[in-house]
Amino acid sequence: MVKTLLKKQFAEIFRSYFYDTKKNRARSKAGTIAYIVMFVLIMVVVLGGIFAMLAVSLCAPLAEAGAGWLYFALTGMIAIVLGVFGSVFNTYAGLFLAKDNDLLLSMPIPTNAIMLSRLMGVYLMGLMYSAVAIVPAVVVYLITVPFSIKALVGCLVLLLLISVFVLTLSCLLGWVVAKISLKLRNKSIVTVFIALVFIALYYFVYFKAMNLIRDLIANIAVYGPAIRERAYGVYLFGSVGVGEPIPMAVCTAAVAALFALMWYLLGRSFLTVATATDGSEKVTYTARREKQRSAASALLKKEFGRLTSSASYMLNCALSTLLIPALGVLMLVRGSVVVDVLRQTFGGAEGAVTVLFAAALCMSATMNDTTASSVSLEGRSIWIPQSLPVDPWQVLRAKLRVQLILTMPALLFCSVCGLVLLRPSVAEALALVVLPQVFALFFALLGLTLNLKRPSLQWTNELAPIKQSMPVGIALLGGMGLVTVFAVLYLLLAPSVGASAYLWGFTALMAIPSLALWLWLRRRGGKVFMEL
Repeated sequence: MVKTLLKKQFAEIFRSYFYDTKKNRARSKAGTIAYIVMFVLIMVVVLGGIFAMLAVSLCAPLAEAGAGWLYFALTGMIAIVLGVFGSVFNTYAGLFLAKDNDLLLSMPIPTNAIMLSRLMGVYLMGLMYSAVAIVPAVVVYLITVPFSIKALVGCLVLLLLISVFVLTLSCLLGWVVAKISLKLRNKSIVTVFIALVFIALYYFVYFKAMNLIRDLIANIAVYGPAIRERAYGVYLFGSVGVGEPIPMAVCTAAVAALFALMWYLLGRSFLTVATATDGSEKVTYTARREKQRSAASALLKKEFGRLTSSASYMLNCALSTLLIPALGVLMLVRGSVVVDVLRQTFGGAEGAVTVLFAAALCMSATMNDTTASSVSLEGRSIWIPQSLPVDPWQVLRAKLRVQLILTMPALLFCSVCGLVLLRPSVAEALALVVLPQVFALFFALLGLTLNLKRPSLQWTNELAPIKQSMPVGIALLGGMGLVTVFAVLYLLLAPSVGASAYLWGFTALMAIPSLALWLWLRRRGGKVFMEL
């Protein structure tokens, strides 16, 4: 029974590699191989290469200083954080709140067998993410220091302990997330908020960690004994990697005890959480008058309701609504340092700094691409907006307005922040305000046009039109490529072409296709939409 459940669990985890949800059919062998190869390249070559370079920079100095334990303490904690971060939401969705929990629990299957199969899926995900960090560290260490059976055994034990500890911690955090989610009303907004917090913490820790690691290596003689005295548990954990027998025994016993406690608590609470229904407060229907809205206002409300109901839609297609103002604030706080570096790089040319700032604004605008998937997200229910007693253009205009409302005010704020910092001429200042707005309009029109021409309506998972559709790919890559050409071309032409003339020329270049796309959508777009 457990073997069958494990096979089912692994089939669910790797389903996207063998099944095309967009076309609702199995992938070809070539497609499956291509997806697996791409996954291996990302996980092993890209991410593994990053952590391998970090390990190379740490291993030799720490090993020569006799602080191999500190090397494994650092790399091991990085592996634990990465493993927990990568598997905690899989634990929440795949262990406690899986969609087929009720079906499996209604069958004559022991609860322990269901729990074990779920835990194996969680363990596999945690092992995959943690191994990306710890395996390169182990390989670099075994190559750098003289080989010994003691070091090899220590590295293998450390890898096993990290994977089991990640499983234990993921189950604990997943249980907390599951309990909280059962009490929430608008889960999408909370999911987006948590994701943004994690992103902010990631970048904060990343930039701080690099400075701390450099300082640690430079002062290992001082910090090593201090860590050993004040954080003895960290010393024991790191000593496992170098093969010390007593730390291996102590850490193995501690991790085994924690795992046993997690299994006991999980067995007592699994049924309660897995069979729980939404515990949010029930709303009693009360008849009230609804405020009359115009057709345009009602359609716009409907589009924003679709956006805020999906965390995936917000995170993938509207993230720049927050990032663009953050860029403006960053320009006011730390922008002077960046500007000084750019001026030194380009020989003090003010025009280059102005053009590059405009390019940065346009590039950030490409991260808001709701129009490129808004038509596809109607899916099989597209007949509903098609049957409404309104002009089809009004439906398309509502989709267009969502992206413009999300992007244009944020760009205007960021442009003003740039003007305060750069203090350009009047012509350049006006261009810095107008160009991002025109580009945002062009990009929104382009995404909507592409989505109308190549919609993806037969999907079973909303991530297909949001992340895997051709309109999204063309819009993103095309927009980013266009901005890159805009910036590079000026650097090649400067100083023969002034920044003001170049910015206004590109503004006109964006305005012409924007007008053409607007007219096509206004005259032909509605008919195309009705024929989908």
